[in-house]
Amino acid sequence: MEITQTVASGRKSSLLQIAPVMLCFFAMGFVDLVGTASNYVQKDLGLSDSQANLFPSLVFFWFLIFSVPTGMLMNRIGRKKTVLVSLAVTAGSLILPVFGDSYMMMLMAFSLLGIGNAIMQTSLNPLVTNLISGDRLASTLTFGQFVKAIASFLAPLLAAWGATTYLPTFGLGWRVLFVIYAIVSLLSIAALGATPIEEEQPDKASGVGECLKLLGRPFILLCFIGIMCHVGIDVGTNTTAPKIIMERLGLPLEEAGFATSVYFIFRTAGCFLGAFILRYMSPGKFFGFSVVMMLAAMILLFVGDTLASIYIALAMIGFGNSNIFPIVFSQALMAMPKAKNEVSGLMIMGLFGGTVFPLAMGYAADAVGQAGAVGVMLAGVVYLLYYTLKIKTSK
Repeated sequence: MEITQTVASGRKSSLLQIAPVMLCFFAMGFVDLVGTASNYVQKDLGLSDSQANLFPSLVFFWFLIFSVPTGMLMNRIGRKKTVLVSLAVTAGSLILPVFGDSYMMMLMAFSLLGIGNAIMQTSLNPLVTNLISGDRLASTLTFGQFVKAIASFLAPLLAAWGATTYLPTFGLGWRVLFVIYAIVSLLSIAALGATPIEEEQPDKASGVGECLKLLGRPFILLCFIGIMCHVGIDVGTNTTAPKIIMERLGLPLEEAGFATSVYFIFRTAGCFLGAFILRYMSPGKFFGFSVVMMLAAMILLFVGDTLASIYIALAMIGFGNSNIFPIVFSQALMAMPKAKNEVSGLMIMGLFGGTVFPLAMGYAADAVGQAGAVGVMLAGVVYLLYYTLKIKTSK
């Protein structure tokens, strides 16, 4: 397997090191439960689309605030310790909903989840560079996204199981999802904490201003906006897919929620296959293929009025969007190898697109229905199509 071959190069204990890191990628995927959870909270509290979409928007708002400071924190305490901090915050966010699902309680839980995930995504990806050589970085990060996607895929299934099971869930219902993922977070802390990882020398100290100045480099800015569009499409699809089915076919949420799993099934498959495809196909070509697939899917999502057509569109978006992040992220890191921590902070700050897109989609859906939400995502796909022309010529 690709990961085994990569890890084996020059480090006897690296296979034992990469396993806890991949468990952290699984914990990274917990952020994607926000789409499923927001739909259940919307149903429980009777919220509008724009009110419900505040939850995923709030989660990804914190990427704007914490990503660049996390890059500087890594320079002080190291990448591994920063990941451990992120896991602790994530575990805390997942424990809160055990005590209730009021609007304010869920706002606090999602805020902490966003903060923890912002710290984790900023620090975990550079940590991988201490274990994997640069020429294999894109495929390894893709494999990490595959592991992350497993957690994303399981979230709606676990929530639906909790909402419908006859087994005791201690009155939590769908919120049993949070308990299960909190336990995994604690296991991730124990596994990574016990794993020795030799890190590179910390990058030179830098301030927020110096980090943000990197956006003045045209290619770094293109990557930043590209990640905004990627995560906007990801969170937007995650949140809107069940609503499209409920609007057009009249199915209840418990049945329509499987649409989110369809998306994540194919995103998971795309991440897994991408780790191998990128060994034989250039990132530029594979990126272009993925974006064209998403473009066709958005058109189908506009006009599809059967369950099969909607599922096909979601599957295409899932597969197409699965490898956008690792390709863009690895291109940005390789463009400035001497400033990995700072570049990582900037790229993860781009996950702020998960705030911008759902808010815009919520207002568009309130105005003209779910077709308006799809139109917002289409704008992100069009930008990625433009980015395709640039990545082919970038080193």
